[in-house]
Amino acid sequence: MGLVGAEAAFQTVVIDAGHGGHDLGAADSLVYEKHINLDVARRLERSLREMGFRTVMTRSRDEFIALDTRAAIANRYRNAIFVSIHFNSSYKNQVSGIETFYRSSGSKALADLVQGELIRNIGAVNRGVKTANFAVLKKTRHPAILVEGGFVSNARERDALTDPRYRQIVADSVARSVVAFQRIHR
Repeated sequence: MGLVGAEAAFQTVVIDAGHGGHDLGAADSLVYEKHINLDVARRLERSLREMGFRTVMTRSRDEFIALDTRAAIANRYRNAIFVSIHFNSSYKNQVSGIETFYRSSGSKALADLVQGELIRNIGAVNRGVKTANFAVLKKTRHPAILVEGGFVSNARERDALTDPRYRQIVADSVARSVVAFQRIHR
């Protein structure tokens, strides 16, 4: 799909807190990804609003929203970007790090900015910026990324994810990257 408004400066950030409701996402030791995602998304929303952005949440409570619906919500807005917040899991519990996914060429710069800022501020293993065919990236017509901010399956990272300070660092890092990306598109 083409990008809507990719050349103009955007004012709207659609924030997607991954999973929700019956879809727990990654889960380990009573830590559910869906809750962490929502907390980081709310923090990101607050930070971006303070910076003057219009924000739209795909979900603002613990409810299930279909992937197609998430993309449709994003596509209602002109001159917007889409940021999906997730945390990862692996059957190998020693796997750790942060990675950011994108699909379209117009999204790569945003993914690069977010990944760089997260690695700088958290000091986690850099799993890189990668392309992916995730439904929310494929069906969103704006620059769109999906952030995997650490591994719920890794005990050290799971402990960090339960700390509100860590979640705030993730949100603030993404917010600063959004500002930097907006500067590119002025």
